[in-house]
Amino acid sequence: MTSKDTHTPSSSGALPRTSPQQGLPERVRIYEVGPRDGLQAEAVRVPTDVKAEFVRRLADAGLTTIEATSFVSPRWIPQLDDAHDVLTALGPREDIRLPVLVPNDRGLERALAAGAREIAVFASATESFARNNLARDVAGVLAMSEPVVRRARSAGLPVRGYVSMCFGDPWEGDVEPREAAAVARRLLDMGCTSLSLGDTIGTATPGHVLELLDTVRGAGVPLERTALHFHDTYGQALANVHAALTAGITEFDSSAGGIGGCPYARSATGNLATEDLVWMLRGLGIHTGVDLDALAATSRWMAGHLGRPSPSRVVTALT
Repeated sequence: MTSKDTHTPSSSGALPRTSPQQGLPERVRIYEVGPRDGLQAEAVRVPTDVKAEFVRRLADAGLTTIEATSFVSPRWIPQLDDAHDVLTALGPREDIRLPVLVPNDRGLERALAAGAREIAVFASATESFARNNLARDVAGVLAMSEPVVRRARSAGLPVRGYVSMCFGDPWEGDVEPREAAAVARRLLDMGCTSLSLGDTIGTATPGHVLELLDTVRGAGVPLERTALHFHDTYGQALANVHAALTAGITEFDSSAGGIGGCPYARSATGNLATEDLVWMLRGLGIHTGVDLDALAATSRWMAGHLGRPSPSRVVTALT
C-alpha cells in the first residue's frame, strides 16, 4: 500500500489494490446524507432513537460530516417529523459536523432552537422541479432562501446551498449547464459558504459532469467550494465521481448503504452508496478516513430496520 492509504484493511483482505492515479486529489471529504436524504425517501418510519444511533455509528466509522435531519414541514416529509428530537438526542459534538436542511425562516427557527450549528438550503436548476417541490418558480425559491442564508450567516453558521436537477429533469429532460451554473452563482452571491450540485435523477455521464463543472467555473463559482451529489439510476455514479476528481472536486455526497432517492422525483433511485464510493477511492489511494468494515456493518444494521437488503454492491460483496 502507499503512504496515502491509512485505512484498516477490509474484510476482503488487502483488497482493493491501491493504484494511485496522477493528478487526482490526495484526500476527499465525504458528506454523508443517509440520515436525511436517505431516510426521507424510505417508506418505513424509523424511530428517533434508531436515527440518532445511525448517526453515532456513522461517526464511529470515521465519517465527520453527517447531515442529520431536515426541518421541513412534517406535512411534506413525515419521515423526518422528529428533527428536533434527533438533534437533541445527538447533542453538541465537537468531533463531527451535523448540518441540517431547512427550507425557510420557520425551518431555520426550529433548527436554531434544536441547537443546529450548520444548515443547508436548497434550490432548483429547473422551473418544473421548483414548482413541484415548493410550489414556486426558481426565482421564488431563491427569494425564500435568501433571508434564511442571511440570518444564518449573521448567526455565524456555515450554509450549504443545494442545487437540484443540474443534469436532467423528469419533466423537462436535459438541463442546460448554464441554468444550473446561474442558480449556483446566485446561492454563492447570497452568502452560501459551499455548494452541492445534484444529479437528482441520475442521468449524468462523465462528459456531462466535466461540461457542467467548466460552466460553473466560468460563472465564477470556485470548484474548491463545490461538491457533487450523484444518484446511481443508470449506473454512472462512480464514473461521474472519477470525472469530477480529474477536475479537482474534493467533496462528494453519498448515503450509507445507498438508501434514499428523492420524494419529489419518481424517477430518482438510490443515492450513491458511501461504501461503493469509499471502495473506489481506496483503490485510487485517496484518503477518506472511513473504516469500510464499520461502515458496511452500520448499513447492514440500518437495512435490518428498513426491512430490506442494502442496495450497495460493496455491502453485498463484503457480506
